[in-house]
Amino acid sequence: MKLVRYGAAGKEKPGLIDSSGQLRSLEGIVPDIGAAQLSPAALKKLAKLKVDKLPLVKGDPRMGCPIAGIGKFIAIGLNYRDHAEEAGMPIPKEPIVFMKAISCIQGADDVVMLPKGSKKSDWEVELGVVIGSKTQYVSQKRR
Repeated sequence: MKLVRYGAAGKEKPGLIDSSGQLRSLEGIVPDIGAAQLSPAALKKLAKLKVDKLPLVKGDPRMGCPIAGIGKFIAIGLNYRDHAEEAGMPIPKEPIVFMKAISCIQGADDVVMLPKGSKKSDWEVELGVVIGSKTQYVSQKRR
């Protein structure tokens, strides 16, 4: 089961992709796909759904950002050797941590807006990690 958000930008609906690759609606089951729906208890509840009984979504809707309500986007720069070498920079001894504006987050096939007058762009892929439960002062034993 893959949780997704689909529909027009700003009006996405919760859904899931079933084991055969079909998009099914989660409307009426969860209000959206956000941190609360990614908690261990909520995921356990979702895992009990009879997925084949959920309504199929017709057409080929836009796939939005998979998570709603993102408060911050924390990134790690030069996080692998080849990237540092490609940039002609020394390999950092400590992680380079920086913030990105959440306006950088978009759907999988959304058009990328380039700065006015841009003649060339570069690309990279970001891996997002969502922590669905409040986590603070976690002991080494509980990691």
